[in-house]
Amino acid sequence: MTEFERVLVQSFNAFFEQNNFKGIAYRLKQHRFTSQFLDVLVDSLDPDYYMGIECKSISVDKGAKAIYFTQHFTTDKNGVHQIERISSFLLRSGRTGFLAVELKMGVGRAREAYMIPWTELCRKYNEEGTPKITVEEIQEYPRIEREGNKYLIDTKGWKRLRLIE
Repeated sequence: MTEFERVLVQSFNAFFEQNNFKGIAYRLKQHRFTSQFLDVLVDSLDPDYYMGIECKSISVDKGAKAIYFTQHFTTDKNGVHQIERISSFLLRSGRTGFLAVELKMGVGRAREAYMIPWTELCRKYNEEGTPKITVEEIQEYPRIEREGNKYLIDTKGWKRLRLIE
């Protein structure tokens, strides 16, 4: 589990606990020869919080300028792209999907994280001639605010994200 995934899970669970809200975020244990569907799963009876989140981190300070569909996502032994596998899982499970992107800005600078609705990611992925989502495009999506080492889960922000779908 990456630090970003761990902090995101902890942030969701703190949000649920602080707001006396029924919900839980978790990450399934990944086994050596089996793939996981998504990095973070969130379960709640409230459909706004029944979601699956794929997490990616890039180091902007080291020159990363985009999330590339070939470099940052995998293709399985059958040639099925990770975005297609996740899309199938989301459709079958009824979850709302998101790509959470953490931008590492360098030593002494705060990290930034953004939530991209899965439907938007799929639209970009299926657009001919679009092999990536640039940092500038990522920063146009709703930001997950950070306080210290935690991300702040904002109910208004999530509902705004659902409207994008």
